[in-house]
Amino acid sequence: MMEQKQFQAESKRMLDLMIHSIYTHKEIFLRELISNASDAIDKLYFRSMNEEGGGKNRDEYYIELRPDKEKRTLTIIDNGIGMTAEELEQNLGVIAHSGSLSFKTENTLDENTDIIGQFGVGFYSAFMVAKRVTVRTKAYGADTAYIWQSEGVDGYTIDTCDKSSVGTEIELELLDDTDDEKYSEFLEEFRIRQLVKKYSDYIRFPIRMEVSREKLKEGSESEYETHIEVETLNSMTPMWKKNKNELTDEDYNNFYRDKFFDYSGAPLLHIHNRSEGTVTYNSLLYIPAKAPFDYYSKDYEKGLQLFASGVMIMEKCPDLLPDHFSFVRGLVDSEDLSLNISREMLQHDRQLKLIAKSLEKSIKNELIKLLKTDRDKYIEFWKAFGIQIKFGIYNEFGQHKELLQDLLMFHSSGCDTPEGYTTLAEYVTRMREDQKYIYYAAGETVTRCAGLPAAELVRDKGYEVLYLTDSVDEFAIQMLQKYQDKEFKNISAGDLGLESDEDKTALDEKNAAAKDLLAEMEKALEGKVKAVRLSNRLKSHAVCLSSDGDLSLEMEKVLNTMPTGRKVQAERVLELNPEHPVFAKLESLLNDDKEKLAQYAELLYQQALLIEGLPVEDPVALSKMICDLMV
Repeated sequence: MMEQKQFQAESKRMLDLMIHSIYTHKEIFLRELISNASDAIDKLYFRSMNEEGGGKNRDEYYIELRPDKEKRTLTIIDNGIGMTAEELEQNLGVIAHSGSLSFKTENTLDENTDIIGQFGVGFYSAFMVAKRVTVRTKAYGADTAYIWQSEGVDGYTIDTCDKSSVGTEIELELLDDTDDEKYSEFLEEFRIRQLVKKYSDYIRFPIRMEVSREKLKEGSESEYETHIEVETLNSMTPMWKKNKNELTDEDYNNFYRDKFFDYSGAPLLHIHNRSEGTVTYNSLLYIPAKAPFDYYSKDYEKGLQLFASGVMIMEKCPDLLPDHFSFVRGLVDSEDLSLNISREMLQHDRQLKLIAKSLEKSIKNELIKLLKTDRDKYIEFWKAFGIQIKFGIYNEFGQHKELLQDLLMFHSSGCDTPEGYTTLAEYVTRMREDQKYIYYAAGETVTRCAGLPAAELVRDKGYEVLYLTDSVDEFAIQMLQKYQDKEFKNISAGDLGLESDEDKTALDEKNAAAKDLLAEMEKALEGKVKAVRLSNRLKSHAVCLSSDGDLSLEMEKVLNTMPTGRKVQAERVLELNPEHPVFAKLESLLNDDKEKLAQYAELLYQQALLIEGLPVEDPVALSKMICDLMV
């Protein structure tokens, strides 16, 4: 006899919380009910396989979806284990009691049994879209079937019913449409197909639904008629759980295109792994050939798709990827994750961190392998995402520099072509025995780097120069400090280590002899430079700017382009070539025409700014000064 019952929980407010607060998207209800149906089938399959005589073949099990637009109902049917009256009372009448979790606890499951549920609240997500839920069920081995009905917080009823087959049918009578919510969308074939594909594509049993198809009438060439067919909506077997030997590059590329909607071309690289141990998971990762149009913008969202036992939990899980590998696309599937009650958010636990660390190591190793086996493809990767790797070196106070340093590439004077690339490891192998430093020049282009006055001297002495052309480059290099115990040295700053003790002594003597000239020029450039001095770093050039301290001239340029409103300036030093004819002219002006010497000092300073790619302070004044000196 039918009896009205109340939910066995602390209060009706608990159920109201289940219905309205746990899940962020109403569409999740279908994922939860399909997962429950899959669990019911797995329970029956496990039980029947452990009984004498066995049970159904695995391919006889199914989940069926029946939308009915006229009745505004959606029914989810399975031929799983079903429930007795007591199990209905326990599993559906007690909120947050999980029959699936109890089943997992009480039985030792093999790899062919995959129980998804664990919280006992997924069923109640149905009330997000339904005003009435009706469950008809017949338990395996039972003679009587039962019907459970509820309209939400008002409680539920249980009674006997007619049902000949074992299994469960859950009928949802959908809520009425409003201006804000169109619940009838869950009766549309395309929408149901979309949700199954998104969340439940890899449920291991076929999810079937009757669909309509237009076909040519027999004997007609233009007249169509509607046919009703039963179609399986899910693919069931995840590609990432297949053996790599069964899959071709075309299989991987097609999956990437269809799953991530990137139709720009094949990805550069796929990484397909299964990890077992402290945490078990499957992963299928891709390195795109090109950066998404919004990749270097604040709108870009990093993250991998996250699956738990083949059911998609998150569209993008950012915690699985570090920022320096945020360009990676793909998915992770694990049975070991500690999910929270809604399954849409993760508890930040040890398993998740272990997976993320393992993925980071795997991505790095595969990129190193690509560098060694297919350099052209690696360079293609570097052109698309190299800036992100260099940012990773600099980011978080250099925490990841040891991991990333062998992935770095730079243009270099040691390359066959100006646009060629070298790695730091390759540079070091080419270093001369007496070479103390890894030399680099920083500028907007290779041409500007190669044209810096100091670059001429370093190259002529037989040393290779790295050309740093991206704004983040020098920040990354300074964070690295050294590579394989070799320090980095900016050719425009400090002692280059190219001078002998005799050369240094001779230069000191020249600076001492020219102290009055240098002091007069410093006076003319007061506030613009820290010092004026003679230099051995110049060959054909008369003058250059260098910097003292940690802030280089190139870093000054980069920092002053940022929208902070704050301007910085390196400690500029004007260096003169004592062997250049201009220097002799300056010496003659010291006694003959100090006013013109001041003009020459200003002119040389402005010239040095232009060589470094720094803005001149007053272009009009500079132009007038040049004209005045010409007449």
